[in-house]
Amino acid sequence: MNAGHNNMPGDNVILLFYKEFEADKFIKYDRYLKRILKPIYHKFHTRQKKTGFAVSFSLLHRALVQAGYDVRINDFTFARQHLEHPVGLVGFPTILEGWDLPNPALLGPSLYDHPGLAPNLMQDERFQGYLVLADWMRDMFKPVYGDRCTSWFAGIDTEEWPDTRSAAKDIDILIYDKIRWDRYVFEPHLLAPIRSKLAQRGLQVAELRYKFHDHRTYQDMLRRSKAMLFLCEHETQGIAYQEALACNVPVLAWDFGMWADPLWKIFSQTPIPASSVPFFSDRCGRRFRVLAEFDNCLQDFLDNMDSYEPRQFVSENLSLSQSAHLYASQYFSLLKRHTARSPDRVS
Repeated sequence: MNAGHNNMPGDNVILLFYKEFEADKFIKYDRYLKRILKPIYHKFHTRQKKTGFAVSFSLLHRALVQAGYDVRINDFTFARQHLEHPVGLVGFPTILEGWDLPNPALLGPSLYDHPGLAPNLMQDERFQGYLVLADWMRDMFKPVYGDRCTSWFAGIDTEEWPDTRSAAKDIDILIYDKIRWDRYVFEPHLLAPIRSKLAQRGLQVAELRYKFHDHRTYQDMLRRSKAMLFLCEHETQGIAYQEALACNVPVLAWDFGMWADPLWKIFSQTPIPASSVPFFSDRCGRRFRVLAEFDNCLQDFLDNMDSYEPRQFVSENLSLSQSAHLYASQYFSLLKRHTARSPDRVS
């Protein structure tokens, strides 16, 4: 694999640096105890075992490896031996604490939820690019980070999430409940009425709640489901609903339209536009914004069940190969910029 950068050491090497989120919860330094206990805990529960940071990083790594790149994780030795070579910093912002490598860096995905949390970040000359996922996030970050802010997405593995359209289905609607903010409002005034409306139609309904299921359970539920109702205020990418699409399960989505994280009130005087399904089209299903629209939207959704092509949408717009190409092109552009500035430098 060659990205158009010849005669450079490690011209097929992508250096990724990743640090998972850790924080003390009950007492100081208990995060170190959690490192020891976490593998044991994971053996005895059926909840999700990976954070969103970890899932995004895993998909990035998988896409690049499948594309033929030599991906090295946290390889400080290579980075220090080749100071002109780019590095990719992924995960939680703590990875930036004490970061001392001078290599040109591509930041993200993940890191900050709002540019106001680190408004001067891109003034560091090492930081040449900042990756965001959804278009609404790019619109939020670009006024602060400028042209260094670019888009990327995690690819969806359609082999891991196979077409289930021909499988035996005993669930009409699978409710995926990912309501995170102001749940005390949305549960009685959105979720409960929707449950009632679905029951009145005689539909067979099952529910999964975010963080309260594991990977295998989700795959099994998608295989059994004709359609999914996705309830989430906003998503930076929305890998879970895209996995449903990959399985050829159409999605009816609550698209609230605004960034619900309370952070918005710190950085803006008006609500910040957002989407719960930032990668979506009418080939995937339908969207509604408020409960008053639900009945008509549901009827339209059900009437058009045979016309949706969600798996094809994923294959055409969210593939692993596209994800790898997008990341690699931006990553190696940093190498080209560096050599253009310092043509006589040797490592």
